[in-house]
Amino acid sequence: MAETTVGTKDEPILHGGDLDAARAAFPGAHEPWLDLSTGINPRPYPLPPLATDAWTRLPGRGEEEGLRRAAAGFYGAPSPDHVAAAPGSQALIQLLPRLRPPGTVAVLGPTYAEHAQAWAQAGHRVRTVAGLDELADADVAVVVNPNNPDGRILPPDTLSALAARRHAAGGWLVVDEAFAEVTPQASIAPRAGMPGLVVIRSFGKFFGLAGVRLGFVLAAPALAGTVSAAVGPWAVAGPALAIGTAALNDAAWAQDTRRWLEAAARRLDGVLAGAGLAVAGGTSLFRLAEDHRAPEFYSRLGRAGILVRRFADHPTRLRFGLPPDSDGERRLYVALAAK
Repeated sequence: MAETTVGTKDEPILHGGDLDAARAAFPGAHEPWLDLSTGINPRPYPLPPLATDAWTRLPGRGEEEGLRRAAAGFYGAPSPDHVAAAPGSQALIQLLPRLRPPGTVAVLGPTYAEHAQAWAQAGHRVRTVAGLDELADADVAVVVNPNNPDGRILPPDTLSALAARRHAAGGWLVVDEAFAEVTPQASIAPRAGMPGLVVIRSFGKFFGLAGVRLGFVLAAPALAGTVSAAVGPWAVAGPALAIGTAALNDAAWAQDTRRWLEAAARRLDGVLAGAGLAVAGGTSLFRLAEDHRAPEFYSRLGRAGILVRRFADHPTRLRFGLPPDSDGERRLYVALAAK
């Protein structure tokens, strides 16, 4: 199976959401831009009222404990002691490699490029692999589940077996579940107490509040405590603590949102099919299309003020986030059909 060794560890990574770059690439494009380049829920959680002192004082220990308790309940972790909070999952992606001595790391790909780069920058020998069997001899195995951008899902039993093997060899299995809220049955978070298993969760994508900058590690209490100590005191801002706790405790909103996302993803599939684009995978937060005309579609959409995610290493792929409403769906349909 294919294997790629990560070489240039400081090479810039192309991300979604860069409207400044899009405006520079497509001057005169229709404003306002319709940003479909991320997998962020376009219908965010309604912000709760915030006490004024959430902005003016350092957060208290009880507030962080309340957040960890809410996260454990929402994600299904065994207890709040299995949860460490941080200012965004990206911070955790960069922190975890610094909690181990340099070793070998295998990332199941193709996937979110930040994982391989973060481990390489911390001095680890990193390779991206295409098959589960190629994860077996690495000190650390990294899996994104559901995967970005194709939505591939590995069942919890498969991941548990992999975690057990890595632990027996003194290693870790790191599972990035940034999009797992839409497929909770596939989450390994309830098994977060397993030795050697490290689960990363992102708050901002499902709840549509990426600017809150909130993420979690779910792991055995000793490792979760190590992560909390490494992040340091007051790592999560007071407003983020309040918003995150309210959202994670709102089970009814989460259930309704999963239904809305599923319906919106089906409508997006119809829009893409109408343009002759075949859906090659994804989740209910994003859809992956594969077509030899992808570069042409990307430019056509850019000129219309619509940003989607392209991939330098897979030029036939485009990833589409969900339009926020029927007007956005119609705008996308018209732009795809234009010549």
